[in-house]
Amino acid sequence: MQRKNRHFNSLRNQIFVGFVMVMLVVLLLAGITAYDRVASLLKSNAEKHIHQTAVQASGRLDALIAQVNSLTAQVADDAYVQRLLNGEKHGEKATFNQRQALLQIAGSYQSFINGAQSMEIYTTEYSRIFPMDDRSLNHRLERSWIVRADEGKGRLVWAGSDPDDPSILLAIRRISLLDRSFEHGGYVVVRMQRSFFQLNDSDGTDGSQDSIMLLDGGGEVVTSNLDVHLDPQAVMNSESIVQNGKESYIVVKQRSELTGWTLAVLTPLRETTEGVSILRTALLVSGIIGVVLFLVMSFFLSTMITRPLIRLMRAMRGAQPGAMRPNLMVSSTMEINELNEVYNQMVYRQNELAQVVHEKEVMQSRAELKALQSQINPHFLFNTLEAFYWSLENKGEEEMARMVIAMSRLFRYIISSPDQDEWVTMADELEHVERYLNIMQMRLGDRMQWEIRLSEELRGVRIPKLLIQPLVENAVLHGIESTLKPGKIEISVQSSMTAGLLHVQVQDDGPGMDQERLQAVLHALDGGPAAPGKGTGVGLINVQRRLQLYFGSQLGQAVKLEVESKAEGGTVICLEIPRGTGMEAVHDS
Repeated sequence: MQRKNRHFNSLRNQIFVGFVMVMLVVLLLAGITAYDRVASLLKSNAEKHIHQTAVQASGRLDALIAQVNSLTAQVADDAYVQRLLNGEKHGEKATFNQRQALLQIAGSYQSFINGAQSMEIYTTEYSRIFPMDDRSLNHRLERSWIVRADEGKGRLVWAGSDPDDPSILLAIRRISLLDRSFEHGGYVVVRMQRSFFQLNDSDGTDGSQDSIMLLDGGGEVVTSNLDVHLDPQAVMNSESIVQNGKESYIVVKQRSELTGWTLAVLTPLRETTEGVSILRTALLVSGIIGVVLFLVMSFFLSTMITRPLIRLMRAMRGAQPGAMRPNLMVSSTMEINELNEVYNQMVYRQNELAQVVHEKEVMQSRAELKALQSQINPHFLFNTLEAFYWSLENKGEEEMARMVIAMSRLFRYIISSPDQDEWVTMADELEHVERYLNIMQMRLGDRMQWEIRLSEELRGVRIPKLLIQPLVENAVLHGIESTLKPGKIEISVQSSMTAGLLHVQVQDDGPGMDQERLQAVLHALDGGPAAPGKGTGVGLINVQRRLQLYFGSQLGQAVKLEVESKAEGGTVICLEIPRGTGMEAVHDS
């Protein structure tokens, strides 16, 4: 199973699969984007065409409504009708002959519109004077339509279907008496055939007709030329698409301000996307051809890249330590040639290193022998100093004897075998400092005074060996020895203001340093060259580097010596180290 996975995870297969996946993603994204854009464009063009059709149909509808409105206005304003209703208003009932005369007037007006089925005239008391029967307006129309006609003050109001004949639409207008300051005089009702509003004109040279549905204010169908049944409420509530089973229709609606009717033009969605199927087929065929071509090209490209790599890999597998041979190969690819050249250089370098390692092993064997011999030297030095001490003690040279024994203990502290600990307690380090100061006082006499301040709780803190002594030595050499005046050295160890740190300070009241000399020392501590002349600061640089090695991982840039000095003002050197790090390091070792 692992061998199969290794074979599948080869570089050639990964390049091949990666190229193919990129190609598929690019083709898929390009195809989806092109398909979506073209489909949206076709749909947008169809909607524009349908909207234009709706505007034209709405114009035709408004023209028809204007004809009916003109017809009813002429009837309402007719002088004979005005005179007859004026008499009815004042209690003068129209005679049979007067009402019979209305037949000729109504017929003359109806002849101008083919869709006008009949007209009816009513008084303010809702009694009908034409045609000649006693039917009341209340029984003809609902009360709400009469109220709307009154509120319209002469505006034509469409009242829906005729209860007696669903194929007839009713419209009502209030008649205002012109001679009576437009006083309410009665009503005229016109009965229009639904076919009058059939908007089924052809929209193209092919003779095709638009699917148009006309809905009144209540959502009822006024007229429609659809071959299928659609829910009128669904058409009214739809924004752009209406569903009828599996068929979807694009709906564009236009509302008539004259009647409050809604004109809806519907087009099957499939008709707007007929061209998309051809585009889909073209995209699919071109995608398949592109994938096949890309597969072939990817295979040859991946083979061309990996074949020289396989040869190089075989050469590396056959290499033996100490006897590696360069791979003599020339490739048509610049990067492969560069890789092969790097490998050959590595082979040459490896052979050279093998030779160097062999020579170093010989030298190391010789060095170990010399190291074993050198271990005798410190013991010889300590034994010799002990012999001097006892000899001086027997001769009564007590001062010289103390100096010799102090030097012996000083050397024992400094010279330690590799198996001894590099960490000591703070008390041991300051005891070593005091031995050094005692030896230096034998040479400087009363010119040098010192004071060591260490609290009892800090005596057991572990620190690296010889961390403070170089600072004290610097104070002696450059602070006390450089002047003939008496001087004092103060060494203080206390807890830092920062929690978890220990503050160590070495101060002298010697001649100090001017600003130029101080900047040179600080520059050397920051990694620059040592300051020239006496007092190069080598001891301080050594302490600085040891601090960074021991505590750099914990304190970072905060691990450094702080030096303050001024001419004739002495020098102060401070450092801060973690309190307790030494003990942890001791346990780890």
